[in-house]
Amino acid sequence: MFAGSDEGGKRDAVLYSLIASGKLIGLDPFAYLRDVLDRISTHPHSRIAELTPRGWKAALTKSVK
Repeated sequence: MFAGSDEGGKRDAVLYSLIASGKLIGLDPFAYLRDVLDRISTHPHSRIAELTPRGWKAALTKSVK
């Protein structure tokens, strides 16, 4: 209703899903989205799973150890 169009609603749903998934596993949604949006254009397609909330957290945890 407030997304402006059906396509806007679909984009909102994807964004809300990423944010909610990140919150469920304890991520800061702003930090997650900022990092992913900065890297997505140069990130290899074969490693796209690293940009999901769960994959991003796993990579972050691995780099901290």
